[in-house]
Amino acid sequence: MGMAENISIPVNVGVVLDLDSDLDGKIALSCIEMALSDFYATHGDYRTRLVLNTRDSMKDVVGAAAAALDLIKNVEVQAILGPTTSMQASFVIDLGEKAQVPIISFSASSPSLTSIRSTYFVRATLNDSTQVNAISELVKTYKWREAVPIYMDNEYGEGIIPYLIDALQAVDARVPYRSVISPSATDDQIVAELYKLMTMQTRVFIVHMYGSLGTRLFAKAKEIGMMSEGYVWIMTDGLTADLLSSPNPSVTGTMQGVLGVKSYVPSTKEVQDFRVRWKRKFQQDNPYIIDAELNIYGLRGYDAATALALAVEKTGTTNFGFLKANGSSTSSTDLASLGVSFNGPSLLQALSNTSFKGLTGNYHFVDGQLQSPAFQIVNVNGNGGREIGFWTPKKGLVKQLVPSNGMNSTSVSGISTVIFPGDTTDAPKGWGIPTKEKKLRIGVPVKSSFKQFVDVKNNPSSNTTKITGFCIDVFDTAVKALPYDLPYEYVPFAKPDGESAGTYNDLVNQVYLKNFDAVVGDVTIVYTRSLYDDYTLPFMESGVSVIVPIESRTTENAWFFLKPLTWDLWASTLLFFVFFGFVVWVLEHRINGDFRGPASHQAGTIFWFSFSTMVFAQRMGFDKSKLIAYNSPEECYELFSKGSGNGGIAAAFDEIPYIRLLMPKYRSKYTVIDLSFKMGGFGFVFPKGSPDVSNISREILNMIEGDKMKDLQDKWFGDQTSPDSGTSVSSNSLSIKTFWGLFLIAGIASLLALIIFIVMFVHQEGRVVLRPSDSTTSIWRKIRHLFSIFNQRDFTSHIEMNGRNGIHFPSSQTPQDVVIFADQLTNPNLEVPVKENQKSNVNHQTPTHTDQRFNAVIHQRSKSY
Repeated sequence: MGMAENISIPVNVGVVLDLDSDLDGKIALSCIEMALSDFYATHGDYRTRLVLNTRDSMKDVVGAAAAALDLIKNVEVQAILGPTTSMQASFVIDLGEKAQVPIISFSASSPSLTSIRSTYFVRATLNDSTQVNAISELVKTYKWREAVPIYMDNEYGEGIIPYLIDALQAVDARVPYRSVISPSATDDQIVAELYKLMTMQTRVFIVHMYGSLGTRLFAKAKEIGMMSEGYVWIMTDGLTADLLSSPNPSVTGTMQGVLGVKSYVPSTKEVQDFRVRWKRKFQQDNPYIIDAELNIYGLRGYDAATALALAVEKTGTTNFGFLKANGSSTSSTDLASLGVSFNGPSLLQALSNTSFKGLTGNYHFVDGQLQSPAFQIVNVNGNGGREIGFWTPKKGLVKQLVPSNGMNSTSVSGISTVIFPGDTTDAPKGWGIPTKEKKLRIGVPVKSSFKQFVDVKNNPSSNTTKITGFCIDVFDTAVKALPYDLPYEYVPFAKPDGESAGTYNDLVNQVYLKNFDAVVGDVTIVYTRSLYDDYTLPFMESGVSVIVPIESRTTENAWFFLKPLTWDLWASTLLFFVFFGFVVWVLEHRINGDFRGPASHQAGTIFWFSFSTMVFAQRMGFDKSKLIAYNSPEECYELFSKGSGNGGIAAAFDEIPYIRLLMPKYRSKYTVIDLSFKMGGFGFVFPKGSPDVSNISREILNMIEGDKMKDLQDKWFGDQTSPDSGTSVSSNSLSIKTFWGLFLIAGIASLLALIIFIVMFVHQEGRVVLRPSDSTTSIWRKIRHLFSIFNQRDFTSHIEMNGRNGIHFPSSQTPQDVVIFADQLTNPNLEVPVKENQKSNVNHQTPTHTDQRFNAVIHQRSKSY
């Protein structure tokens, strides 16, 4: 052993800690010294020996920087253990980067230090950002919707806030306010900030600060009553470690019921043995300090010193000197003459590859930062913190780190029973009635009708107002189900005489003008209103439908098709029908063969063309003078009774919820047309951005999915079954009864046309085919021959004879289509009827004559009779 010591290579390392008045610094230094003693006692054959060069930073940023500069420039240390705080570490890290000296801090936990991006900064503790998910999981477990962070105004306090807010928002928890307290704040300033928090509704506070400030904060909170039932306090890792390791019982006495998150350190035999040895040595070295307790900083310092000793040994016996800058200055604080360590890069690489089982667990670095497998959740109760569960990145909140059933739970049952402030096991709602703050003023409409929705009753004798109704019950039920207290009072929107102070638009506008904090009533959600206010989910669907009287209109419906047009419009239509046809005939008859021919043919063409081209596009509207407003079911019934011809109405348009109230009373006389135009429904009005909107909407949805909403509807509206199907009217389709008169006219006209045609056809063709003189042909054959003629095309209609060219056909008939059956012309038994004006031209035709415009095809039809 003595030979090993003779050939050992001393390696200077620096230690920068708050030692003068800080107990944590003394504890950490003693652990570092014990770590090196234990390490070299176990590894006596190692050739390197760390030599500690200790400096007191005196709880000052400048003091820490000066100490680090002195160690690097004058002592030429190969690494620095420390400094204590994140603010001190910020500048010291820059010095280490410049000199290539690793800065190993086992207590600087601010996430902002990572943004410096120094390769020579090694965080031998946990990044504060790693605990925010454990905190947010607690908030999620108890369904707290808001939380206020209370942190100190420095780099350590501010570093965690962005990560904490993101984690809370990820579990649907808002941060309505950030409470910032200066490290040098007086007790009066702390109390003033706490009173400010009392005036807010939020009752969940997350505290992140040094132990010295946290002790004062909890003491003042207890004094003013903020450690009572209904409040929730959650401490971050650093504060939990500071306060729970305090030997002063009065510290824990001011924070009963507080929850804390702390790094999990397994209670192994090695830790227990070390705790005993450390306590004995510390009391020997510091006899004036009574009841000091080993904390996480001491354990982290022990493991950090062990990791550095291992890394230095791995680098071998390389040059541990510095490359001096040109023109080196003798001043111990001259940054320009700062040298560069030869061994820095290899030592940093060795630290990154170091891995061992330390007192705090498996020890290894990832990207220059220590990793933690779990956090411990504690509940301050009695003289210390009681373990109630754990949080791990993979398993979340669990009662045991290794559950016996292998399952994971994030419900309240996943952790042990918590004793909250006020010595209660009932989980606080997270919100409370703000101290010295007025209740929410909820505006309600004053109605003269449909009071089932909102009914405002004034009692002049007692000067009290009673407000009831379906909307009131829905809002009350939703608020009671909220996970926080929401104090409010209903304020009627009325004049001094009790009458309504305006329309619904006026009422809703009061929220935008900040005269009301919300509006509760049968307020329809429409687009224009939503531009200025926020609305909850609709608690009742809405839409506009039509009420009509029930009448027997079997006869009247037959002529329903005539009603869309008035008699003068019908007359105008017929006149213009003829006029348009005449104009078209004048313009077309000389150039369009379709308008040529006999007078009867031309007249028919005129009327047919007009009828087939005229289209009426008549859109009906409402005369505003005939729109009448009504305010109650009774007034609506009175208007219906008068009728539209006597100052009343023929139909009523209203929103479906009001129709449902009107119909049960008058269902025997009126019915609802099965057609509605959708609207936004009824909702509660809140200011833009109000957090209450989403919370109350969630409870409304829960009521709709359950039975509560139906129970309230039955309570206020009773039986709302629709009228009997026999009295309902549907406007989605028109039945044949509506147009049977039109069908009758069209049918009679078509039937008459068919009869006339048959009579004319039989008269023209049947007198030849069916003549009694032809006794050789049976009646059946004659009838069949008559039907065959009926099925043939008739080219005799409107054929004009042209003296020069022969037969002239209308333009719609091509000459190639003409067939003259020779048997009809040559058979002496058949006579083809030919008009007188056609006979002469036909007789003068010769078989050899061929017209350039016309080809006659002679087809010899075989006789079938």
